[in-house]
Amino acid sequence: MKTILVDINHPAHVHLFKYFIQEMKARGYRVIVTAKEVKVIMRLLEAYNIEYIKVGQKKDSLALKYLYEFFHLLKVLGIVWKHRVDYGIGISMVLPILSKITQMKVIALDDDDLTVTPTFAKAISFASTILNPSALSFEDRGPNRICHPSFHELAYLHPNRFEPQVSVLKEVGIEPGETFFIMRFNVFKAHHDAGVRGLDIGQKLRIIELLKPFGKIFVTTERDIEPEIKEYQLPVAPEKIHSLMYFATLFVGDSQTMISEAALLGTPAIKLNSFAGRLSIPNEIEEKYALCYSFLPDQFEEMIALIDRLVHQKNLKEDWALRRQKMLMEKIDLTDFLVRLVAHYPESVRMAKENPDRRISVAQ
Repeated sequence: MKTILVDINHPAHVHLFKYFIQEMKARGYRVIVTAKEVKVIMRLLEAYNIEYIKVGQKKDSLALKYLYEFFHLLKVLGIVWKHRVDYGIGISMVLPILSKITQMKVIALDDDDLTVTPTFAKAISFASTILNPSALSFEDRGPNRICHPSFHELAYLHPNRFEPQVSVLKEVGIEPGETFFIMRFNVFKAHHDAGVRGLDIGQKLRIIELLKPFGKIFVTTERDIEPEIKEYQLPVAPEKIHSLMYFATLFVGDSQTMISEAALLGTPAIKLNSFAGRLSIPNEIEEKYALCYSFLPDQFEEMIALIDRLVHQKNLKEDWALRRQKMLMEKIDLTDFLVRLVAHYPESVRMAKENPDRRISVAQ
């Protein structure tokens, strides 16, 4: 029996790998999950009945981040040795490094541009195989890189995996078809977030005042919510948020991942932060599929004008459903790709590299 280690460092990674874990276990693999001690990560893993081993906390200061990554590496090293792990997979700095000093073959996923996360990119360059979305195919990541025609979010939001649950609307007092909005705010404490700006509290309140006459507003935050907007705090469990996002009329905020999630679910998504226009994946979702919009911090008035236009637009969700369908015709179920890649590794890597159409290049 082969053993796989999945390293979880962010709540979105739980969603990304939950179906992969489920399918590999069903195929007879032993799957070990390591996870950072983050409240939302642990809550999601427990909600999906995924057993995990804690490997340390996340810290805000850059020095402590790297110190805790060192302890993270040592703890995972002990697990790899103890359980004789065959494959490691994750969006992780430590797994690729461990592939150089253990027998473990590592598949590293990365959907950030080299220019934005150069330190992370350097760490994962040690991986046995690097997986990038095709929007990053222009970057030189070396001979071990495979590009796939998908987004990380389509590992769990592709229609093969995701079916919206209308029952979540009742939990927040919304009737099917009723207009409502979700807002998401980040704190920008990741290692690549130095100097990054999002929406300030005054701007958040102005957006709320604009949207309030049209429908209910729900706010979700990465950390503690500001007192001025606490009355709008989203009351549903994090594992139910994607269903609510699917039915929302608009999704507005300054986050990265959840804006992409909303857009890929067919909900018009609008963000403002310093990353606007700098990242290839959001740029593809915005420029090729017209599912989202991004603004820099000094473009707040333009953002307000767009929100005002969209909230008055008829058949908004129907229009976005068509745009989403076009995107789905060109993108694949990433979980299916990962399962085939690992189940037939390393032959699957050769096949994927030889065939430019990754939909059929990995063995069934």
